[in-house]
Amino acid sequence: MADSEGPSDLAAGIRAGERRALARAITLVESGRVDHRAAAASLVAELSDLGGATDGALRIGLTGTPGVGKSSFIERFGLILAEQGRRIAVLAVDPSSTRSGGSILGDKTRMERLARHPQAFIRPSPSGQSLGGVARRTRETVLLLEVAGFDTILVETVGVGQSETLVAEMTDIFLLLIAPGGGDELQGVKRGIMEIADFVVVNKADGALETLARATRADYQGALGLLRRRAGDPSDVPTALTASAETGAGLETIWERIRALEDWRRHAGVLAERRAAQAVSAFDRALADGALARLTAHPSIAAEIAPLRAEIVAGRQMPEAAAVRLLDRLFKR
Repeated sequence: MADSEGPSDLAAGIRAGERRALARAITLVESGRVDHRAAAASLVAELSDLGGATDGALRIGLTGTPGVGKSSFIERFGLILAEQGRRIAVLAVDPSSTRSGGSILGDKTRMERLARHPQAFIRPSPSGQSLGGVARRTRETVLLLEVAGFDTILVETVGVGQSETLVAEMTDIFLLLIAPGGGDELQGVKRGIMEIADFVVVNKADGALETLARATRADYQGALGLLRRRAGDPSDVPTALTASAETGAGLETIWERIRALEDWRRHAGVLAERRAAQAVSAFDRALADGALARLTAHPSIAAEIAPLRAEIVAGRQMPEAAAVRLLDRLFKR
């Protein structure tokens, strides 16, 4: 960030819908530099003062295993919404390069048509070490996008079998994409992901795969029927649907179902309760992460942690017991 462009300048640019300011602000909140984190905190605090001005944006989480067609689905889906006048933002959280920490899939090249649409904004973000492929600062980025005037925000995760609860905790509607006949690769985590999914979408329901896709949808609908329905939701949620990113079939229906569920949750007060719980969860994670960072950075405490780690590696102490003893000592000081 240029020295002459402080948090207030970026905030003004974002409110005015300037994409350059938005892109620079997202880079700022994703940065791990100490000075950038301080500037990002000031920016977020200033934008957060808008309060209810950002409540209208619909946040949609989407996951699925590699090869299921997430990018194709998002592009076709996003184009449909953009043509309806919606302002679409896509946060495509990529696997990170282990060397540079940078994003390696390049979603703008995978969604060329949507990237060129004047109503759309696509931001690839490196997932870093965050569980489930959700970037460390995705929540702050969502705030920036909402203030910039985007009314529909899609958060795509890498979907490689890690916990996807983090994206569910920052979005309003959650979609799980699967391939026709697929599911075997999800056996280890399928139930957990299905329990947080609002819609299971069988993609690639076209051509020779259409019949198989419909059979797969029926199988998943039966499995969803065995799950306990979430309190406050209509009786037909969660549900399984079919779609084709290739032909566009089923995408209008999915959007209608998403809007119907959004309206239900808003009017029932479920959406407000969900966002409040998400904010508390984000605070708890930030508190835990911040406390750990400060503990390990403190010279005297770090000097106590190092020998404990050596003891754990040698098998002379159990990790949990060692942590409890250290915390007991610290809180007695």
